[in-house]
Amino acid sequence: MTNDGRKKLSWGMKKSFPFFILLLLGVPCFAQKKNKKLTSEINALVTGFNGNVGIYVHDLKSNKTVTINADTIYPTASMVKVPILVGVMDKIKRGELDYHQTLIYTDSLFYDDGDVVGNLKNNAKIELSKVIMLMLTTSDNTASLWLQSLAGKGTRINELMDSIGLKDTRVNSRTPGRENNRAQYGWGQTTPREMAKLMEMIVTKKLLSDSLSEKMIRVLGRNYWDEQAISQVPANVFVASKNGAVNASRSEVLYVKGNGKEYIFCICTKDNFDKSWGNDNEAWILAMKLSKLLWERL
Repeated sequence: MTNDGRKKLSWGMKKSFPFFILLLLGVPCFAQKKNKKLTSEINALVTGFNGNVGIYVHDLKSNKTVTINADTIYPTASMVKVPILVGVMDKIKRGELDYHQTLIYTDSLFYDDGDVVGNLKNNAKIELSKVIMLMLTTSDNTASLWLQSLAGKGTRINELMDSIGLKDTRVNSRTPGRENNRAQYGWGQTTPREMAKLMEMIVTKKLLSDSLSEKMIRVLGRNYWDEQAISQVPANVFVASKNGAVNASRSEVLYVKGNGKEYIFCICTKDNFDKSWGNDNEAWILAMKLSKLLWERL
């Protein structure tokens, strides 16, 4: 879809998505510059990687970027839970959901017995806020699919993504018409640039109200899975993040702020030769090296 097409679609959805339309008017228009030295260092870092890797870095202090295959589409795996979060929070903003409302879990929602939510008893009560926390903190898949449905399913979440100019970030699973995309990319798809941009929209509070934006930032800052890219950032520095991993794809998006630094980066991989699940997985090692390099250079 052309830029003009996206604009018409967005304005046509104005009554449905007012807060997202404001974003389109509020995005800074000043040009970003490429960090050539850092680009060269990162290119050297990814040389020889046995798979397909894409990276987007935005140093919010200098407004400089690094882009390597940044517009290539990759599987999101569990990074899809960031768009799902936005969809749920939009419902809360509209009064269709309440952050602290009580939900009733039923066995029909079960997806994986490795999940906390999936081990709840039939008819167990749980707050919506706790389901959101489990989706993002422990990457609970049963919680995530439940929230995807509560957000209006993949179709509505995809409409929201399109309304903010993210043309490639989509939910595929359980979404009519996206069966072929699901076969290729799995649960969701995105690009390094778009996932980083979505994180930036959240932390700069351009999507919803300040209070809901702050809730999103806080819950994204409680990631249990912190042994890869997050591990290379000092523990006294704030990090909001989400990881995604399936056999041949490992990806992460991080917002880092502290000690005079503030930056966002996303690394996505696919078609990886190394499908192992130990901490020495090639893609995870690459993510750690990239995170370390960014912390030292930015």
